[in-house]
Amino acid sequence: MKNIANFLFEAGMLKRTPRSGFQFLGSGAESVAEHIFRTTYVGYALGRMEQNVDVDRVIKLCLFHDLPEARTGDLNYVNKKYVVADEQKAVRDLTETLSFGGELLDIINEYEEGKTTEALLARDADQLEMILALKEHKDIGNKYAEEWLGFSLKRLRTEAAKKLAKIILETDSSLWWFSDKGDWWVTGGK
Repeated sequence: MKNIANFLFEAGMLKRTPRSGFQFLGSGAESVAEHIFRTTYVGYALGRMEQNVDVDRVIKLCLFHDLPEARTGDLNYVNKKYVVADEQKAVRDLTETLSFGGELLDIINEYEEGKTTEALLARDADQLEMILALKEHKDIGNKYAEEWLGFSLKRLRTEAAKKLAKIILETDSSLWWFSDKGDWWVTGGK
């Protein structure tokens, strides 16, 4: 039980681990846990868009894909030019102490290998989460977000993700809550 408690504390570290790329974007900030949270929702949506996909597997792949970053931190593209994180060691050290460690090891390895349909969808969910964040920053005027979007779009592999990305780029990120620009905003619904 102590090893499970330690695992849960370690997972909590992701709430305090910053996504380091936002330093270069110049706006916004999020933790790795926040990134994983929305990536999991994106993965669910992508899984539901496809036929013959184990949606629960996609969700697990999304949920655990960045777990090693609790130990290695989040390395952005500039960091990766100079630093090599031993994520495999981080995963081994984490999973060898858990009764369910073998399953976690399989999930993380499947994600990294990117060969199954579920892994491809999870990897695309990871990119789409970044695309969503960049679109949000673009919509509030960050001029760098537009340029970054092009690179993220090129990383997408599945048709479902490419179709969803197209719609994301065409959609104002505030429309989900601010589409009715009528009198309600003046009267408060009275």
